[in-house]
Amino acid sequence: MARKEHDARSRRPHRRRPAAVCAAAVLAASIGLLPATAAAVPAAPAAGPASGPQLTYVVNTRGGLVADTLVRHALTRAGGTLVASYDRIGVLVATSRDPGFAAAMRKVWGVQSAGATRTAPLPAESVADEGAPKRLSAAQVAAAERERAAGQDPLEPLQWDLPAIRADKAHEKTLGSRGVTVGVIDTGVDDTHPDIAPNFDRAASVDCVSGKPDTTPGAWRPTAQDSPHGTHVAGEIAAAKNGVGMTGVAPGVRVAGIKVATPAGLFYTESVVCGFMWAADHGVDVTNNSYYTDPWYFDCTDDPDQKALVEAVTRASRYAESRGTVNVAAAGNESYDLTAPTITDPSSPNDSTPVSREVDTSKCYDIPTELPGVVTVSATGAKGLKSSYSNYGNGIIDIAAPGGDTYQKPAPPARSGLILGTLPGGGWGYMAGTSMATPHVVGVAALIRSVHPHASPAAVKALLYGEADATACGKPYAADADGDGTADAVCEGSARHNGFYGAGIADALNAVRR
Repeated sequence: MARKEHDARSRRPHRRRPAAVCAAAVLAASIGLLPATAAAVPAAPAAGPASGPQLTYVVNTRGGLVADTLVRHALTRAGGTLVASYDRIGVLVATSRDPGFAAAMRKVWGVQSAGATRTAPLPAESVADEGAPKRLSAAQVAAAERERAAGQDPLEPLQWDLPAIRADKAHEKTLGSRGVTVGVIDTGVDDTHPDIAPNFDRAASVDCVSGKPDTTPGAWRPTAQDSPHGTHVAGEIAAAKNGVGMTGVAPGVRVAGIKVATPAGLFYTESVVCGFMWAADHGVDVTNNSYYTDPWYFDCTDDPDQKALVEAVTRASRYAESRGTVNVAAAGNESYDLTAPTITDPSSPNDSTPVSREVDTSKCYDIPTELPGVVTVSATGAKGLKSSYSNYGNGIIDIAAPGGDTYQKPAPPARSGLILGTLPGGGWGYMAGTSMATPHVVGVAALIRSVHPHASPAAVKALLYGEADATACGKPYAADADGDGTADAVCEGSARHNGFYGAGIADALNAVRR
């Protein structure tokens, strides 16, 4: 699910050819991988009559032609229908009505893990309302235009977040390179918006909601039922500096829409895997991931289904990084200390009936936020202090950036402590959350890639952290920000790296100094 924002009040089946299976079995036997007799090859039992709701599954193979071929044959035999195959990482996406499908596939030779990606049948019903952004009125737009300084876009006076990371100063050196593309893995991007259209990369955009790429023109756009979340994020990153509306952190780079969320706002594993794989294979330099993978807030590796989900997304994100992509993700908005031994998760599974559970953080992970190699971002407010809602944790938070906070008021001419972004249909509005902090870090990473076009993901991350403004814990940021008499969070760590700010607050100007 897209990270909840805080407002001011708070297919075609893939047919297997039996001959290919037989050939693979003969080849395997000939090189000693399998016994020569077909009866010795573990296989899923034949499926009985369909008896349950149609669910989606991921099946993670051990890789290799022989294993993958045998697994596909077993998948069909077990009552599954292949939706997509990501052979480079050994992940298959399938649907089935057999409640025992995942268990059967886990017994197949060549399968490392398998699990259902959802608890609700296809298609999922809407289960949550994240609230509408606070849209700017025509009068507010006009008032901001009257206050802008020379060289500013009309709404830039409202963007306290740009000077907070010195993006305005960085723009005097570079707006970013047209050779850099950022992929917004989210609810879709409205490429017709006047602030997004000049920088939109259609060739790198796609709809991955089904788990299989849909390249139909415009499929990446949000519909009337979709959240504006992805469009808001895209504008924060790359709204063009074109005399219209607002300015992005990297207004000269290109932005692609990689739509992975259902109309209910659910980000299922098969969609996220598709999104990372698409980004990796279509020249995306940085991905923005302002969501957690549904339906579980934390996926636990001691659960066989959830273990498969962690494995599939891990493989996809690592593949993207191996192809040169920097992956950046939001830390979340529940004020969790992600280093606590246990955390109470009252919201999972969020596509059916949530059940409160205690999760062991040594086995359970917020994905993709806590995956290896992913840059994890916490949020700050207009006073440069951790946002009251932001998740935190020493050793988990890598860097911080403006995400807004109703308790931290900006100096005029800015009027809201939330973050301005683009909205579908050509408007602008305010949202807040680590969802909004992440695009700021993504924009800075895109600027780094612009001035260091050959930098590896590791080098980009090193520059991102090394050029951040170290921010010590100091006194409690606002130990009781909501005034309920209880300290909201405890910061642990050094001035150079701690649980609230990681390596510090992102600094765009430092990042573009050669």
